[in-house]
Amino acid sequence: MTARAADRARYDRATAQLDAPVAIVDLDAFDANADDLVRRAGGKPIRVASKSVRCRALLERVLAREGFAGIMSFTLAESLWLARSGFDDVLLAYPSADRAGYAELAADPKLAAAVTVMVDDPAQLDLIDAARAGGGEVVRVCLELDTALKLLGGRVRIGARRSPLHSPAQVAEVARAVARRPGFQLVGIMAYEGHVAGVGDAVAGRPLRSRAVRLMQAAARRELAERRAAVVRAVREVVPDLEFVNGGGTGSVQHTAAEDAVTEIAAGSGLYVPRLFDNYTSFRGRPAALFALPVVRRPGVGVVTVLGGGYPASGAPGADRLPVPYLPEGLRYDPQEGAGEVQTPLLGPVADDLLIGDKVWFRHAKAGELCERFDTLRLVEGDAVTVTVPTYRGEGHTFL
Repeated sequence: MTARAADRARYDRATAQLDAPVAIVDLDAFDANADDLVRRAGGKPIRVASKSVRCRALLERVLAREGFAGIMSFTLAESLWLARSGFDDVLLAYPSADRAGYAELAADPKLAAAVTVMVDDPAQLDLIDAARAGGGEVVRVCLELDTALKLLGGRVRIGARRSPLHSPAQVAEVARAVARRPGFQLVGIMAYEGHVAGVGDAVAGRPLRSRAVRLMQAAARRELAERRAAVVRAVREVVPDLEFVNGGGTGSVQHTAAEDAVTEIAAGSGLYVPRLFDNYTSFRGRPAALFALPVVRRPGVGVVTVLGGGYPASGAPGADRLPVPYLPEGLRYDPQEGAGEVQTPLLGPVADDLLIGDKVWFRHAKAGELCERFDTLRLVEGDAVTVTVPTYRGEGHTFL
């Protein structure tokens, strides 16, 4: 029996009394992935990206482990909810226009001490001030650096379009704007190199593309390391007691951790290891988060139909955004139908071994987005579900 076949047998036994659709997290794999992230971080603390987890119980579990400290959140409403729930170090990774949230933040000493908001434009400070509604608490601020690699005098850009702050001078200018403005405290710098951390460099069947990605990423890492160090020096001239410099992502943990200027690493997807992280040479994780759909039809030889399945991930549309049929091995989508809104046909000789009611296990393309489809996660240890925990959705929250 292969390792994957053994996993399928375990998951089927663990969920034998549960009807599909059902989502699980294999805690042995989850914990092993956490250990691997800590190893790759080389002693620097890892801030957990909550958008890749979206489950309070699992955020608590990983933050209880040595090597993890703090949360990187994705909306202001989520940040405030987490802070009210007892998480005392929440970095909001994206600027917000949530005026009601800013009013609540500025009026509550506990929330203001726990939450740091993201800024890359003085106009965002104006919005926060206009939203205060009399709240006088100091708002903690982090500046985001644009990590994109620019070539040919800026005519070629590689990297996500996030912050407009690219040069040390630009970041320092906004740092000065924060420092001289009452009611704000600049405490950190963040730089997410998504073109390194979030792009696989070993795409199956595409050796030339994979080599090009590796060459691009090597150049991007060198350029960013120099520029990030210069940015930190420039900002420390304005704010000498800067608390943190955050960088990285699951795919670049060890490279970013090697930079002296970086004080902490961000990662989250590496805990669940969705399918997009199969194409990396720098690490190998264990799939920890899966969902099962039930076989409801057998339309013919070599085909079964499962209920549901159309759970695409965000990003540029393409086949790599779809969940992948994982267990049993050997199933594939019908190219004429793909993953359906209500039903999904799956092809392959192994389909003939599946019976009505059997489970087919899938892996989502990205990490936490799976939790937007399920109210609960069944936590599996060995061949048993040991506890059931709510996702954000299960607690009544869909933050985006």
